[in-house]
Amino acid sequence: MLNYDDKRNFYRMMLNSEVNVTIIDDEANSSIVATCRDLSATGLAIEMSHPLDLGTHVHVNVGSANASVQALDARGKVMRVTEEAPGCFLIGVSIEEID
Repeated sequence: MLNYDDKRNFYRMMLNSEVNVTIIDDEANSSIVATCRDLSATGLAIEMSHPLDLGTHVHVNVGSANASVQALDARGKVMRVTEEAPGCFLIGVSIEEID
């Protein structure tokens, strides 16, 4: 029997990398440093200390530890928010555009 992860259209790459998140929908364009847990061709999971509202548009930048691999610079939309522990939220972001 296949589990849910096996039904994905794209494989997820597990990461534990710093990500800069800029909230596009707020007037101040707030920036947050968080942790990117995993990444696929269509989205990423970000761990942060507070939740974001569903539907919030964000700009994300995941740096690269290797000079031969380009950093990810993308815009996306918050599709899922899960509280994993007090003060620990997992934010699912769907990638809409890669810069």
